[in-house]
Amino acid sequence: MAASMAAAAGRLRRAFRRSPLWGGLSRRPFSSEPPPASATAVRDAFLSFFRDRHGHRLVPSASVRPRGDPSLLFVNAGMNQFKPIFLGTVDPRSEMAGFRRVANSQKCVRAGGRHNDLEDVGRDLSHHTFFEMLGNWAFGGEYFKEEACRMAWELLTQVYGIPEDRLWVSYFGGDPKAGLDPDLESRDIWLSLGVCASHVLSFGPQENFWEMGNTGPCGPCTEIHYDLAGRGGAPQLVELWNLVFIQHNREADGSLQPLPQRHVDTGMGLERLVAVLQGTRSTYDTDLFSPLLDAIQQGCGVPPYLGRVGAADEGRTDMAYRVVADHIRTLSVCIADGVCPGMSGAPLVLRRILRRAVRFSTEVLRAPPGFLGSLVPVVVETLGDAYPELRKHSAQIVNLVSEDEAAFLASLQRGRHIIDQTLRHLGPSDLFPAEVAWSLSLSGNLGLPLDLVELMLEEKGVRLDSAGLARLAQEEAQHRSRQAEPAQEQGLQLNVHALGELQRRGVPPTDDSPKYNYSLRPSGGYEFGTCEAQVLQLYTEDGTAVASVGKGQRCGLLLDKTNFYAEQGGQASDRGYLVRVGQEDVLFPVPRAQVCGGFILHEAVAPEGLKVGDQVQLHVDEAWRLGCMEKHTATHLLNWALRQTLGPGTEQRGSHLNPERLRFDVATQAPLTPEQLRAVEGTVQEAVGQDEAVYMEEVALARTAHVPGLRFLDEVYPDPVRVVSVGVPVAEALDLGSQAALQTSVELCCGTHLLRTGAVGDLVIVGERQLSRGTTRLLAVTGEQAQQAREVGQALAQEVGAAAERLSRGSQDVVEAQRLSKDMGRLTDAVDTAVMPQWQRRELQATLKVLQRRANTAIRKLETGQSGSDSPSRKLTDLMTPFSAQCHLTVDLPSSHPLSSICAPALVLHLQWPICRGLELW
Repeated sequence: MAASMAAAAGRLRRAFRRSPLWGGLSRRPFSSEPPPASATAVRDAFLSFFRDRHGHRLVPSASVRPRGDPSLLFVNAGMNQFKPIFLGTVDPRSEMAGFRRVANSQKCVRAGGRHNDLEDVGRDLSHHTFFEMLGNWAFGGEYFKEEACRMAWELLTQVYGIPEDRLWVSYFGGDPKAGLDPDLESRDIWLSLGVCASHVLSFGPQENFWEMGNTGPCGPCTEIHYDLAGRGGAPQLVELWNLVFIQHNREADGSLQPLPQRHVDTGMGLERLVAVLQGTRSTYDTDLFSPLLDAIQQGCGVPPYLGRVGAADEGRTDMAYRVVADHIRTLSVCIADGVCPGMSGAPLVLRRILRRAVRFSTEVLRAPPGFLGSLVPVVVETLGDAYPELRKHSAQIVNLVSEDEAAFLASLQRGRHIIDQTLRHLGPSDLFPAEVAWSLSLSGNLGLPLDLVELMLEEKGVRLDSAGLARLAQEEAQHRSRQAEPAQEQGLQLNVHALGELQRRGVPPTDDSPKYNYSLRPSGGYEFGTCEAQVLQLYTEDGTAVASVGKGQRCGLLLDKTNFYAEQGGQASDRGYLVRVGQEDVLFPVPRAQVCGGFILHEAVAPEGLKVGDQVQLHVDEAWRLGCMEKHTATHLLNWALRQTLGPGTEQRGSHLNPERLRFDVATQAPLTPEQLRAVEGTVQEAVGQDEAVYMEEVALARTAHVPGLRFLDEVYPDPVRVVSVGVPVAEALDLGSQAALQTSVELCCGTHLLRTGAVGDLVIVGERQLSRGTTRLLAVTGEQAQQAREVGQALAQEVGAAAERLSRGSQDVVEAQRLSKDMGRLTDAVDTAVMPQWQRRELQATLKVLQRRANTAIRKLETGQSGSDSPSRKLTDLMTPFSAQCHLTVDLPSSHPLSSICAPALVLHLQWPICRGLELW
């Protein structure tokens, strides 16, 4: 008997470990009560249950763009937005700090990065790149295992009416290697709730121990599974709900330590739950997808969707249905949240998703051009009530999807042509050139995914030069690393244990209000006050709390108050120094201050000993602070000017500033034109010239909720929150009847600002580039740097004018013409790299392009007149001349080709980086 029970348990464990393939349809009702009629009803029932029965606060879904979390490409779980609570770094003045029990439905994307379902989508009946995660949380021990399990069981069995005998649960069976005992508490809770003992199984850490990452909060979890088979045979188990009990922290050395506070984090996929409640074995057969599948059939004229997989899915028609339906949901949600197809990071992943959808829709479903964009309204109708941003941005989503679809179709057609032309010049056993494949790829000219290029070659029975491709990928990675912004040095941090200890001791958050204590002198200069404070705690470089530090030791200082601005909100940290009271001749340099859970940690190198209890006086670097204030106020003016120029719907996507320059990311439908760039600068100059007062005031966060025109970001703001208003007092700006926030810059902001706009002096946009489709990054300088940029622009404009005049006079010989062409190239390089107004750079670049073309035409005419011949080598020279002043070219020819075939279609020219690689000439 015991042996048979053990064998049965083993079979069940294997069933748990497998991700079961959803089989045919099964629409038997679960009880006499009808199930919720729609996915909307299922979602609403979940939220209402936790709000009305168990006092949870409902919070909106976070954007799928991670908020200040570079470790993620996309938000991929409901807990992402609450990580500051788990890590102890939440601002104690913020609304989030007051969360105790909350619930929501979170938009999630799992594509790219650690959790990547992209390649599985379409192959089975359950994988998705976008899904909704229903979750409830309890923070700081508000409730724990017993309450979480009881609520989950009540919802599933009583509200949704799922038969108890169809539910199985698993719990953590312990990990002797890590010194972790089995979670018998969870097991006993399930048994007390009436779960059959044979339906309660234990598993190891791989299945039932959840971790945020390689380090950080973690803990055992218990999972609720649904048996698809029921009484009809061997269990077919699919996970419904994961309940995580966060009670440990994974340290950097791999050890586990107990957390100061325990939390509950649960997650249940809406799509899978709806499939269970609607009596279907496939998430694609639910009403979350059926409107899309119907629209795909009507738009493409293909046979109806039948839910087939594998070999049964002849022609991969049903796979294409699933790919297109899933991917258009992902594209719509991401674009609505400001993630647009682009060339790196999350935008690159989204670009791959779009191209995968286009290929399946056109090549398998034979969809007409513009088809993908026509599906966006169906997504909006299905999800728009739950996520209003979809309705708000529906037109933008349609435009971006349609434009990118058209561009990709053109690239796909050209790519096929290039492949065919190249294959004509390859031998039967030749590898396909890596350079040509690279030129077709997302990293090259045409933007085709490399896996798609490989698939296209595979269909033709040709192998790719994988070694050469790896070499090119390595070269590009090295180039990107050189071009990337230098990574900021990681400063001292307070970990979750240090923060927990401070909270246990009742240490109040650092009072940093003195950072706003500055004023204008009658002379127009700024006066910054000093601040006296007491050392509350000292930390070594590894974060260990100590009572004193010695001479030469790098340390972190926690003070009761400070006048230093800690880096946040896109503004660089203050720097300066501190002295011990009574010993003002010994300076402790402070290069940085950082905020951790409301505590400001000052980094310093101690020239002499320092101990807890010492009284110190802090001095900020006034020039550095003033530079930050100048750039921050200029950033607000730039934000407002962009809205004035591009329209009130223009949204900021991020910013960063220091005394040298400011960086501003803005959502745009298209790249800014030179005229728009110039208009933006003019609007800022007008506000600067008026020397308007800058008003700052702290107000209750609720007062800012419905003010038309008020600018804010997707951030967690403190309450009360600081409002910065240019030219209009804050009280007037927040008056709902005044409309003042539509006429001037009014933003929520904790940064330090000028008191009058005149000190900005001037603003010049000196750089612009597309981060992704729909997002533009602007670089700007102010004050004296801006004036210098304008002077450089004027000087270069005069040089270009003089070169144009020389060209108009004509050249008498080849040498003179070549000299003029070289001068054009030199000017082009100067204009490309100079710190100058971007609008002027774009105008001069366009002028120089025309002048270069004319100069090269003149050279060719003079050379033709001198030689009177048109040899193959002359043709090659003519071919290269238009680029000669701007880049170097090399010609790679297949070894089987003689020089006389230099103009064959297989010819590949590689322009020296960074112009491009793999330019094809036919």
